[in-house]
Amino acid sequence: MPSWRQWAGGVLTSVGLSCLLLGIAYAATDIPDNLNSYATQQDNVYFWADGTPMARTGWVQRQAMPLKDIPEDVRWSVLAAENASFYSDSGISVKGLARALVRTVGQGDTQGGSTITQQYVKNVYLNQNQTIGRKFTEAMISLKLDNRMSKDDILEGYLNTSWFGRGCYGIQRASQAYYGKDVSQLDAGQGAFLASLLKGAGLYDPTLSKANHARAVERWSWILDRMVEIGKLTKAERAKYTKFPEPLKTNPLYDTGEQTDYLVELASQYAKKAANISEKDFDLGGYQVYTTFDRKRESKLADAVAKARKKAQKGDRSAAKTAHYGAASVAADGRILAIYGGPDHRTQGYNESNSTTVPAGSAFLPFVYAAGLEHGVRKTRDDDPTRVTGETLYDGNNEVPVTTPEGPYWDRSGQKVFATNDGGKSYGQISLRRALALSVNTPFMQLGMDTGLDNVRATAEAAGLLPGSIGAQVPAMSIGNSTPSAIRMAGGYTTFIAGGRRTEPYSVRKITRNGTGIGLDTPDRTRALEPDVAEEVTSALADAFSTAHPAVAASADGTVTGKAGTTPQDTASWFVGTHRSVSTAVVVYRIDLTKSLEPLPLKGLAGTADESVPYGIWSGAMSPLG
Repeated sequence: MPSWRQWAGGVLTSVGLSCLLLGIAYAATDIPDNLNSYATQQDNVYFWADGTPMARTGWVQRQAMPLKDIPEDVRWSVLAAENASFYSDSGISVKGLARALVRTVGQGDTQGGSTITQQYVKNVYLNQNQTIGRKFTEAMISLKLDNRMSKDDILEGYLNTSWFGRGCYGIQRASQAYYGKDVSQLDAGQGAFLASLLKGAGLYDPTLSKANHARAVERWSWILDRMVEIGKLTKAERAKYTKFPEPLKTNPLYDTGEQTDYLVELASQYAKKAANISEKDFDLGGYQVYTTFDRKRESKLADAVAKARKKAQKGDRSAAKTAHYGAASVAADGRILAIYGGPDHRTQGYNESNSTTVPAGSAFLPFVYAAGLEHGVRKTRDDDPTRVTGETLYDGNNEVPVTTPEGPYWDRSGQKVFATNDGGKSYGQISLRRALALSVNTPFMQLGMDTGLDNVRATAEAAGLLPGSIGAQVPAMSIGNSTPSAIRMAGGYTTFIAGGRRTEPYSVRKITRNGTGIGLDTPDRTRALEPDVAEEVTSALADAFSTAHPAVAASADGTVTGKAGTTPQDTASWFVGTHRSVSTAVVVYRIDLTKSLEPLPLKGLAGTADESVPYGIWSGAMSPLG
């Protein structure tokens, strides 16, 4: 066994070598001359499908502020939250660094334990990778920086480069984004909230979720208490801040407007999800997003809706004032070619083409038809499914009782349910194909029951409608109590013309960052319906279109399919149709957002059955059909 002298010598030698190595590392480490991309703003550029620029956005908002213009209470709220010993430490936390290194080796959480100086170094000189090498370099640069820069300069740099969420870097932009005023106007309570965001804006922005709100309030209170603990806020001053300073719900710096902004919003959401890019990284910019949007189709669609809006305003102005229009064109391979999201993104932030607001009505009938063809029908519970075709006859009369294999269908109030047709019209015995062409409700309500509403739901979802938009499994499901978006309705109809194969709608085909390709998860084509079922539905929809618009169908270059959609309460009017492997869905409805989210009667706003406004928009967007 070594003697105590040998042990002591070994320890001293180890310490000496360690100090020597650290000294060499310190001397060999230089502070980089250039700031990295985390400290500089870049734009994200969006391109049309033809490769021409569509939009240039600078989501990252940054404005440097001198430390003297940042209130002392706001500064100390940050220091209390992140590094109370900032003005007395050496620039690194040995204990925190050791803990972070252990966690890095163990693949655990590396956050916490860094000084303000270390965080500033990471922000402006290094990358965000959590590795031992990066941590060691961070410590060496922090020590050198602490010797070369004043503490006030380091703190100023940190406050101007830190990420606060909502696309904001720097406390000045954060103050404007969350409170709509300069940082110089903030008090300790508001400063404490902004300081809480440094722990993770995605977890502490209270407008994102109830859980976030609870975390933000708890963190805010702790920071104020911590300021009292370190002597930067008296108990009397702390007592003034009892109510959480709620931030603005949206960032007023987010400059939007015109139709292109709806396209940018849709593409950015898809890009982040499909390329697995975090909100923070995407906000740093530098991405080139190549979209699927067709410039000419987008222009046609927007012009068609603008024309319809203008015409509506010449009629019932009160009805036109509450009118909403949503539309989308989707290719059979899933590419979203065009959308209409609203009149102006600055006045209406939500996207009409992607909203699940109103029922599909009779535009949903093709999915019921497909389900019946795919699964067959049962008249009694013990029977095997019986095949149906387009020539299968059903009762098309008005006020037909809805039945199940066990007998009449009773609603929750104990009343028998009867199927009704628009206008109370009766058609007698009618084939399913003819019923689809004429939008006769009663055969399809019974077909849905005979097929099984669970099968109807499964078929609609397989075709592309989102599960959350599917209506309750009651007889009304078959006549469109579901509330799909225009994008999903257009995509659903492409399943029929694509031989029963479905591709999830997508809006981005390629992403690069500073010229380097980014991996993108592109949707696969899946089998949703049997080919013969898809072919029959397509054929029936072609008949439906030619019945309603014989002149256009006769002159069209290629097969045109289409189906109008109305609702029993006249709260929505649809037209969904296809031509040359492109499907377009248009919806018109009324909602007075100042009073309620409930749809209102259209009051003739959608036109007549023969000359409907949705069809007019659709034909304008799809022209020329010949």
